[in-house]
Amino acid sequence: MMRGRLLVVSAPSGAGKTSLVNALVQTLSGIVVSVSHTTRPPRAGEQNGVNYNFVDIATFQTLVAAGDMLEHAEVFGNYYGTSKRWVSDMLDSGADVLLEIDWQGARQVRALGLPATHIFILPPSREALASRLNARGKDSAEVIERRLAEALEEMSHYAEYDYLVVNDEFDEALADLVAIVRSSRLCLEYQRDNLGGLLARLMA
Repeated sequence: MMRGRLLVVSAPSGAGKTSLVNALVQTLSGIVVSVSHTTRPPRAGEQNGVNYNFVDIATFQTLVAAGDMLEHAEVFGNYYGTSKRWVSDMLDSGADVLLEIDWQGARQVRALGLPATHIFILPPSREALASRLNARGKDSAEVIERRLAEALEEMSHYAEYDYLVVNDEFDEALADLVAIVRSSRLCLEYQRDNLGGLLARLMA
């Protein structure tokens, strides 16, 4: 069975990452999105095990101490992390696993030396980013200002990624994401492992 590939997608808040990821999963088969663990309380409409795996701080710290987190980070005073076992099981099943994580988590994944495709999504401008955050209508002016500051910090790490996608026109950004994933599935490292039998017969 062909082993799946790890896809890491990061973006500042308001860049449209979640909408693009959801559209990508609907466009291409064989991709599952990791459900992170978090210590923050559920928001209205969120379901445990669907949006996040909601745990208390003590449980989260126990998972980290046991080495059960592929990556973890603190964001806005809450902790987020990805189950190492779940990711490994999904990859072994042949699914590509997409991680929606920030630059801190992406850096941890990279440090592990795992084969992965790292993608960073950018807004077309600072003005557009601020407009999108305001359009949500969910946060106070103080929270929006803090998120903009965090967005600038997040974007300063763009050079640590393999691909940059600008989400200006949604359909174009989605097409770029699809092209990146398809290309990653055809890279030599991935194909050499998964097409070993075919390559052996061709070279015999």
